[in-house]
Amino acid sequence: MQSWFNQLTGNVRGAIFALMAAAMFTIVSALVKFAANDYHVAQILFFRQSVMLLAMLPMIVPDFPASLATKRPVLHLVRLIGALTALTLSFTAVAHLPLATAISVSFTKTIFVSVLAVIILGEVVGWRRGMAIIVGFAGMLIILRPNPGDVVSIYAFVAILAAAGAALAVVCVRSLTSTESAVTLLSYQAMFIGLLVTVPTFYVWKTPDLMGFVILVAVGVVSVAAQWLGVKSYKAGEVSVVTGMEYTKLIYATIIGVLIFSEWPDVNTFIGAVIIISASAFTIWRENKIKAKIEPK
Repeated sequence: MQSWFNQLTGNVRGAIFALMAAAMFTIVSALVKFAANDYHVAQILFFRQSVMLLAMLPMIVPDFPASLATKRPVLHLVRLIGALTALTLSFTAVAHLPLATAISVSFTKTIFVSVLAVIILGEVVGWRRGMAIIVGFAGMLIILRPNPGDVVSIYAFVAILAAAGAALAVVCVRSLTSTESAVTLLSYQAMFIGLLVTVPTFYVWKTPDLMGFVILVAVGVVSVAAQWLGVKSYKAGEVSVVTGMEYTKLIYATIIGVLIFSEWPDVNTFIGAVIIISASAFTIWRENKIKAKIEPK
C-alpha cells in the first residue's frame, strides 16, 4: 500500500494529504462545537494547547532554551497575539454559528493576508489582486446579509476577526521565516499560547466528566493529526494545489452540520462562499505566478 502511494505524483499525494487535513480540521471544529455546550472556550483551547505541546516536546526539547533566542521578539509577540485571537474567536464563532457559515467566513483569511502583507511587509498589490480582495469582501458581506427582518449575528463578526487574526499570524510568520528557524517558530507557538490562555482558564475552569475529558483531549489529538497532515501535504505537493484543497472544508462542514447538528446552510452562505473561494483561489494563483517569475529556474 505504501509503495503504491509513493508511486503517485507529488501533487496527487499532496492533494490527498490536504484533503485529509481539511477533514481533520473540520472535525476539530465539530468537537469544539460539542465541547462548548459545557466548557468555556478558554478551557477548550487550554486542553488543545496542552496536548499539542506534549506532542511537540520531542522537537522542542533538544534545542531548548536556545530555540527561544531571537532578535525579533516584538514580531513574535504580534504573531502570538494574532494566533491567540484567531484560535479564541474561531472557537467562539464555531460554538454559536452554523458550522458551514463559520467555515465559509474563515476563508477570508487569504484576503486579509493580502491586505496585511501590504501594510506590514510592504508588498505591492496589483490591480488584479486588488480586485480579488474587493470581490472576496463582497462575498463576505453576502454571507453576513441576513434574511429580511433578521439581525446580523454578532458571532459573524467574531468569525471575521478570527480570520483577520489568523492572517496577522501568517504574515508575521512569512516575515519571521527569513531570520528564525522552524524550531524557534514552533517553540514560541507551542509554549506561549498555552501560557497566555492559562490565566483565563483558571477563572472559568470546570472539572470535566469522563466524556467531557475525552472530547477535550480529542480536540488536541485531532488538531495534532491535522497539523501533521498539513505539513505532509506541503512537503509532497505544490502550494497552489495543496491550498486549493482547503476549500473542501465547506463540504465536510455542510455534511457534519446537517447530519450531526441539524444545521441547514442558507443560500447566502453558499453564494458568499463560492465568491470568497474564487477570489482566494485567484489570489493564491496570482501570488504563485509572480513568485515563479521572480525565482530563478
